[in-house]
Amino acid sequence: MLFNIVTKTITLPDGREITIETGKLAKQADGSVVVRLGNTMLLATVVANKDIKEGLDFLPLSVDYQEKFASAGRIPGSFQRREGKLSDHEVLTSRLVDRVLRPLFPDDYHAEVQVNILLISADEEALPDALAALAASAALAASDIPFGGPVSEVRVAKIDGEYVINPGTTALANATLDLMVGATYNDIAMVEGEMSEVSEEEVIEALKIAHEVIKTQCLALKEFEAAVGKTEKREYVGDPADEALEARVREFAYSKIYAVTQLGSTNKTVRKDGFKAVWEEFKTTITEEEAAEFNESLAKRYFNDLVWEASRRLVLDERIRLDGRKLDEVRQIASEVDYLPNAHGSALFTRGETQSLTTVTLGTKQDEQIVDTPLKYGYSKFMLHYNFPGFSTGEVKPNRGPGRREVGHGNLALRALKKVLPPVEDNPYTIRIVSDILESNGSSSMATVCAGSLALMDSGLKIKAPVSGIAMGLISDEATGKYAVLSDILGDEDHLGDMDFKVTGTAAGITACQMDMKVNGLSFEVLTEALMQAKAGRLHILGEMNKTITESRPDLKPHTPRAIVIKIDREMIGAVIGPGGKVVQDIQKESGATISIEEKDGAGFVSIFSADKSSMDKAVARVKGIILVPEIGEIYSGKVKSIMPFGAFVEFLPGKDGLLHISEIKWERLEKMDGVLEVGEEVQVKLVEIDKKTGKYRLSRKVLLPKPENKKD
Repeated sequence: MLFNIVTKTITLPDGREITIETGKLAKQADGSVVVRLGNTMLLATVVANKDIKEGLDFLPLSVDYQEKFASAGRIPGSFQRREGKLSDHEVLTSRLVDRVLRPLFPDDYHAEVQVNILLISADEEALPDALAALAASAALAASDIPFGGPVSEVRVAKIDGEYVINPGTTALANATLDLMVGATYNDIAMVEGEMSEVSEEEVIEALKIAHEVIKTQCLALKEFEAAVGKTEKREYVGDPADEALEARVREFAYSKIYAVTQLGSTNKTVRKDGFKAVWEEFKTTITEEEAAEFNESLAKRYFNDLVWEASRRLVLDERIRLDGRKLDEVRQIASEVDYLPNAHGSALFTRGETQSLTTVTLGTKQDEQIVDTPLKYGYSKFMLHYNFPGFSTGEVKPNRGPGRREVGHGNLALRALKKVLPPVEDNPYTIRIVSDILESNGSSSMATVCAGSLALMDSGLKIKAPVSGIAMGLISDEATGKYAVLSDILGDEDHLGDMDFKVTGTAAGITACQMDMKVNGLSFEVLTEALMQAKAGRLHILGEMNKTITESRPDLKPHTPRAIVIKIDREMIGAVIGPGGKVVQDIQKESGATISIEEKDGAGFVSIFSADKSSMDKAVARVKGIILVPEIGEIYSGKVKSIMPFGAFVEFLPGKDGLLHISEIKWERLEKMDGVLEVGEEVQVKLVEIDKKTGKYRLSRKVLLPKPENKKD
């Protein structure tokens, strides 16, 4: 038989069915599945090398999610007309899957593992990013690769007051909460999403609902694994061990390492140098006779394990942190705005040893970013770019453009801030925020959020409210049940801790969050405690930011280009554009302004962008004149455009000329037009008729003049 197909069906709360199939596609991979919901189909494959490279002390896992344009019946818009490097959206989805999978591989498993997820059929009402982790976990379940799963992921959204699992694009547009949640049967492992200033209680409720659905999916994956016959996984050689060496390192170094953790220095270099000194001192205890047999890399691993243990014990036993702070204490904050004189908005935000220099640039519609994916083609008028150069951590690192980390951190900050931007109809600008991290020791993405909020207010753009962000950590001991929730974590605390939970929001509520767990057993009680502690920290940081600026400046910077959006009736779009674009081109030429027109929601939106007020006023007057509907009986101030033997043509509105017949100029009879009016002369006229067939306008001047007594009507 050519195919040995195994399928499993999972029913969602709304009755829709997810099917998992293996045995038909990509059979030479260690594991491969096709996951389908509606017309969305994902092909997920996983391959792991059986030979493990010597010297590796980490898991070389790569996860690549890619959307094929053919899946939606589209050809890529790139010059080559083929799929290129992963888009930001694909990178972000890859990261979501990676963050769920990575903690569940055995700690001592260091084989190269590659997970590929391909969107091969697309359906807007069954979004693929919510199925990617499920597909990856199913591929692992269908393989013999060691993995501590199953794990799955769902999207939970709050729409019209109700929580919905894996909604489509149409419903998601009205969501006030949009979370991606990854979890095992027992524990939540990953959270990422955005919200419209919601409460902590709403987030917790969403997580609980999502986890119940994930539990069902995990049980189904276990049944799928058994049906495929892959419950027994391959054997592998783990990390080498030397109990005598481990005991020797511990005996010599632990107390010295613990003493370094107790220094309480706010300078991370002091701790780094302290640990290095202890390590160098230990190496001096190795005799010449022992040197040949001494496994330095193994000893260093044992030493690093002691650093991890000592740092955690300091927090759990003494309730003291590496830099001497209390568990809920936020580092010192300094901020300033208008730091860069020529930027449209700028801010410098420093928290401890983390610093962000952030700029805001306001551009035209022509500056919008093109979005070209299988499921969406359009434009984005809000961008946030995050840069993390090597010097921010005192390292030599070549600049090779943004990596996955930069894309992920930038996206989190973008989600945090976009909820407070002015509505699209009130904002004519394309907005670009750039955060350059100049120093880093923990939570540079949250510094980006704070600096971005300050820079937006400095620009004069009217945001809804200022936004702050904080990174929370957790150190726990499963054996004793002790735990400590840490506010505003250091880089070391992120590395040594069990949780990285970033929360952003205004004074009114949460706008975005991101959480990664490294251990099992996070209860909703601890999660609630972390969220409430994060709220207190967020509000404290907002208070510090308010010392610098509390709301948007009353006006834009003098050197900021001006922009305005005029909403017009859909039927008037053609009049503003003109035949072949002639009218709008003439307006741009005469005024010097840049104009773009788009139709949205049954109306037209005219965006006018200008470097100065004069050109802006000219363009606005022309556009308003075109869209203004002349009314019979209204009086207008017009300008004579041309003189004919039978009268004069008067421009009474921008772009609208009417005939002022010779009989309508004065009450007295005029035989000819010589000397009566001059081209360019301003005259008051009244619109007395609009021809129903031709649409031409007939004007009168004499009806506005006193009528001689001997004249009859």
